[in-house]
Amino acid sequence: MKSIYTACLSLVLCFAAPAWSQGTPQTQLQRITLSAGIHQIDTQVALTPEQHQIGLMFRSEMPQNEGMIFVFQAPSKQCFWMKNTVLPLTAAFVADDGTIVNLEDMKPQTTDSHCSLRPVRYVLEMNQGWFAKKGIKAGSKLNGKIFTQEGAN
Repeated sequence: MKSIYTACLSLVLCFAAPAWSQGTPQTQLQRITLSAGIHQIDTQVALTPEQHQIGLMFRSEMPQNEGMIFVFQAPSKQCFWMKNTVLPLTAAFVADDGTIVNLEDMKPQTTDSHCSLRPVRYVLEMNQGWFAKKGIKAGSKLNGKIFTQEGAN
């Protein structure tokens, strides 16, 4: 009888756990520090497909020098949208060496695609206007261990 109870409980938790995360911002992600020139960025790291899917959804605010970097297994064309995201964001599509390939301003609560101009492994989302205010544009370089051979593995 106990094993049936345990199996049923496991089944319920398996299907209920994803529902618990819906509508709730991710807050327990690993953090790293990146820099863009003299500007430091406190960055949450989204590594898994589930973390990529949730991203910054459901956040009502984000500190000015904070962002989220999405790390993919290999460079490819990356496209992002803003479904369930209420903050206006800018996505920086970033090459393996930390060079920003292109920047895309993204309007909240839309399903418009915003894509990298060429294959990239990293996408850094920041509050909209952050890059422009700091004079950071396509061709600018981000620094951090994640962009070194040791940090990427």
